[in-house]
Amino acid sequence: MKYKRVLFKLSGEAIDDPKLLDEIASEVKSVTKSGAQVAIVVGGGNIIRGGIASQDGKLDRSVADYMGMLATVINALALTEAFKKQGIKARTMSAVPMERVCDTYKIREARKHLENGEVIILGGGTGVPFFTTDTNASLKACELQCDAVLKATKVDGVFDSDPINNPDAKKFDTISFEDVLSRELRVMDLTAISMCMDNNIPVIVFNMNKSGNLKKVLSGEKIGTKVG
Repeated sequence: MKYKRVLFKLSGEAIDDPKLLDEIASEVKSVTKSGAQVAIVVGGGNIIRGGIASQDGKLDRSVADYMGMLATVINALALTEAFKKQGIKARTMSAVPMERVCDTYKIREARKHLENGEVIILGGGTGVPFFTTDTNASLKACELQCDAVLKATKVDGVFDSDPINNPDAKKFDTISFEDVLSRELRVMDLTAISMCMDNNIPVIVFNMNKSGNLKKVLSGEKIGTKVG
């Protein structure tokens, strides 16, 4: 494996698709059997996006962000149970303490779980408002000393424009952090990209909907786009 320990950033929408969820679990099971250590940060936008938190900005931003953190814990618990059903050793850890629901995230304990072959699903964001799940993924990757951040998407990598709306969009096989920042490409938010750049952690953006891609990425095959 080229990347032994990785942080996998997954959107909350995947939790709503049972077929995709089963496919993700199968992919993760395959790579952990090969010795890879996997931490996952899952989003929560599928639960609160378009709801009360976005109504004309009338809700206090801090409150909205805490709602989002709780949503990520819900998704993390669902993902953990889906993994366990496929025989994957997995546990939920939350940056927002809720001992009756899941473990509280602690760096050393999280590293130990990874070393013991467990998949850890990280909910609760950073534990404080005003940070996205992208930034949380970069932060956790730094704390857990990951070799790379893997960003799952519905397209084949990073493009110079939206490939869904522009059939002539150009895909990058590789691109520097500096170019992503200067072009303001929507890979991850700018804080997340800057954090990975400062800590020399590459970001691999790839299409999770294609079976086998996760294993190919970890093996170092040229799948998606490498930002670094």
